Amino acid sequence: MRYVIIGSGVAGLAAIEAIRAMHPSPDERGAEIIMIGDDPHGYYSRPGLAYYLTGELHDKALFPRTADDYRRMNFRYVRGRVARIKRDERTLEMEGGTSITYDRLLIAVGAQAVPLEVPGANLEGVLKLDHMEDARRILNLARRGRTAVVVGGGITALELVEGLLARGVKVHYLLRGDRYWSNVLDEQESKIVEHRLQEEGVQLHHHAEVIEVLGKKDRVNGVRLLDGRTLKCNLVAYAIGIRPRVELAKQAGLAIDRGILINENMQTNDPDVYAAGDVAQVYDPITKRSVLDSLWGPARQQGYTAGLNMAGKKTAYIKSTPFNVTRLAGLTTTIIGTVGRGRDNDLIGIARGDSETWRHLPEAIVAQTGFDVNRLRLLVGENTLLGAIVMGDQKLSLPLEKIISGRVDISPIRERLLEANAKLGDIIADFWTKHQAVITGN
Repeated sequence: MRYVIIGSGVAGLAAIEAIRAMHPSPDERGAEIIMIGDDPHGYYSRPGLAYYLTGELHDKALFPRTADDYRRMNFRYVRGRVARIKRDERTLEMEGGTSITYDRLLIAVGAQAVPLEVPGANLEGVLKLDHMEDARRILNLARRGRTAVVVGGGITALELVEGLLARGVKVHYLLRGDRYWSNVLDEQESKIVEHRLQEEGVQLHHHAEVIEVLGKKDRVNGVRLLDGRTLKCNLVAYAIGIRPRVELAKQAGLAIDRGILINENMQTNDPDVYAAGDVAQVYDPITKRSVLDSLWGPARQQGYTAGLNMAGKKTAYIKSTPFNVTRLAGLTTTIIGTVGRGRDNDLIGIARGDSETWRHLPEAIVAQTGFDVNRLRLLVGENTLLGAIVMGDQKLSLPLEKIISGRVDISPIRERLLEANAKLGDIIADFWTKHQAVITGN
């Protein structure tokens, strides 16, 4: 049996781990594994690129696997790009003319940055952060005394802002709306992030949109905005969304929507072809919807599930509660479950500031203290917590993740949480301690 994986990211690597867990040796039932990748750096931590930009991580730290790790996984790596999938022949045509046959195929090619489609977007100095080569290009061009314009409203745009700041670049940050990341953060959370950016010297521009990148001698020297203003700059960095790389699947006649459509066993409409990671639009049996997910954790889980199914162990992928730890303007922020503009009829959003009990709760994901901002927002359902945002001190992150993902009944504390001056952190900390005592019998 020959398993072929297109893509060298976390989903592909997790699939190999799962296949090898089922078939430890290539000799057993002929379990041969081939990974095909077109990234010259192979597998590395994409989330770590932000910390590479700021100088907090050396590039070597982005490569967590050793040569011995890869030897134990026992697969063949082919550097190249697939030009065409011929499903009727179970063959991949490679750029350059060679071909590779498969018995089971996994497409895990990820997503790519949505391009900035304005005049001048091809000038030298227009930057994105898709992969390692992008990061190295940014570092090569980001020198002290330069000025950059950053476009985009989410986490990656903020990573570009912070990376450029760390390299001594003056930054103009353009936001299309009236505040930062308004579809996830509430008004106060957006203000916290924006205030911290301004303290670092970032110049914010609300209701601002680039309509043209201006150049001189094929290099960026400014941007023109929708309102007619121009800003002088040497660099333009953008992060305006990502788009699944569905071109191969489309050429192969596989079912696609925004991503490659797959069932809960990670299969496409061809039972011998699977998909996982950012490129996959997975059917969620709980919500009965097909959803895209661009987080590292789900990509790994999807890849592992795909590998198990490819190797013959039928396993359903159940989407876990979203749990994303990120950093917004230097402030550690955890986003759990449903946040932002929840559509549930029973959704109530409440937010509070600091809490002494919260600070001293022993079970923590990270024992971080000393933040000048500590903020907790809960999204309360009829009997459960549906989501939470924790900004600053992270001691409540892990308990809240367990309460939300476990759909723990919060009826005993619901009314207290909704009181006008409730100390949310104290109430949750006390509830969690008692809940743990009941579970452990102490």
